[in-house]
Amino acid sequence: MKSAVIKRSVVIDGHKTSVSLEDPFWNDLREIAYVQRMTLSKVVAEIDKARQHNNLSSAIRLFVLDQVRMHGDPWQYSRVRRSGQPSQVTEEVMNKDEDILPVSTPATAS
Repeated sequence: MKSAVIKRSVVIDGHKTSVSLEDPFWNDLREIAYVQRMTLSKVVAEIDKARQHNNLSSAIRLFVLDQVRMHGDPWQYSRVRRSGQPSQVTEEVMNKDEDILPVSTPATAS
């Protein structure tokens, strides 16, 4: 079975490191950076400085979860994710960087 976790490289304060994240967390992190008008590297650097865990990937997941809880209606957010349709912000972010594709989810029976 193929792992849903993908290893990606990021630059933090001029140093290249890698994080292992599932596509939904990565895509949401990119949306958060876009909305905050920050580069992805800058957001990850801020997470890295503030983290209380040894694992950067886990710290990123907790950051994304916290942002969703604070700034979004979790029910609506989950419904959008389950529909498999990217949000407007996701589409704008994806149009900027063609190397990351939107996550497709299986359709649920009605």
